[in-house]
Amino acid sequence: MGTEIGKVLLETDEPPGGSLEWSDWRWQLRNTVSDIDKLAKLFLLNAAESEDLKRITAKYPFTITPYYLSLMDKDDPQDPIRLQCLPSQEEEKLYFGVQDDPLDEEADSVLPGLVHRYPDRVLVTLTNMCPVYCRHCTRKRDWCGSRWARKPQELASIYQYISQHKEVRDVILSGGDPLILSNERIEAVLKSLRDIPHVEIIRIGTRCPVVLPQRIDDGLVSVLRKYRPIWVNTHFNHPREITKESSMACDRMVSSGIPVNNQSVLLKGVNDSTETMTKLCQGLLRISVRPYYLFQCDPVSGTGHLRTSIEKGLEIIKGMRGFTSGLAVPNFVVDGMEGHGKVPLQPDYLVALEKDHALLRSYKGEVFRYYNPE
Repeated sequence: MGTEIGKVLLETDEPPGGSLEWSDWRWQLRNTVSDIDKLAKLFLLNAAESEDLKRITAKYPFTITPYYLSLMDKDDPQDPIRLQCLPSQEEEKLYFGVQDDPLDEEADSVLPGLVHRYPDRVLVTLTNMCPVYCRHCTRKRDWCGSRWARKPQELASIYQYISQHKEVRDVILSGGDPLILSNERIEAVLKSLRDIPHVEIIRIGTRCPVVLPQRIDDGLVSVLRKYRPIWVNTHFNHPREITKESSMACDRMVSSGIPVNNQSVLLKGVNDSTETMTKLCQGLLRISVRPYYLFQCDPVSGTGHLRTSIEKGLEIIKGMRGFTSGLAVPNFVVDGMEGHGKVPLQPDYLVALEKDHALLRSYKGEVFRYYNPE
């Protein structure tokens, strides 16, 4: 499966993992696949399929690391890794309610690259570059055009805004993927934020542990360790993404005092079953990663084919609650359109609320009375 793709990418008989180049994150980035003609050779696409995908990727580009490609079964069109990152003809279909910016981040952008939606925290988009462009990405609108990273003058304005708003205690670094930047640039950002007295927490949103685990090397971890407390939120969507490499990447951070949380996105054909989600979350706990959120897939243009119903998410949580450790059960969340923010959803365990008691439903479906003091 992955070995065959790896050989093609390395153009050698040496399997993935057997090459020093393969373990070098810079080599992985230099050799990302972002050309339909190369993709066609790997996946045996015919001329008509290739032309269709060229038209789609003119609007929604793609790029995939050799490592992440190696996790796919190239003979299975419904492979859950493949569905997440290979362009699809479904992306040009119109679906009701989808928008380029459904969460209305632009409206809450107080400066270019700075979103201030919630009272005590802000989000900074440091770049639009990613090692893999996930087809379900919330910021798919940012893919077109040139690749960029925030300029020093833009970052200076962001630091000034945060300094002037003492209610901001939590800064989230996002993108794109902020860890695609060099250690020097990452450290400059972290140091500038740590110089602001009221910034207590720095969070980094990254999919590198999953799609480019080679990036989480000793040099990067030593930089992150210097500016703790830092929390890393990563993005595993399927149990097959938990590999030796991704496990080691997470362990490097956790062993250095950097907690790692996971934010999955509920995706049709990828993880939309209780069995798959349970296996994923139990696997995450085994590598010391906390299952944090299960997000309803945002109604983003070009993403409609990957969305499930809200009922499906509730069904999954109901099937997990009580049947596995509570640590393994993520919070199911809908991110409200037009900037309404995150809305946590749970199956209905409260049947009725009376004057002195409540009627509750257990995880087994049994209804029982519970005394409720005034």
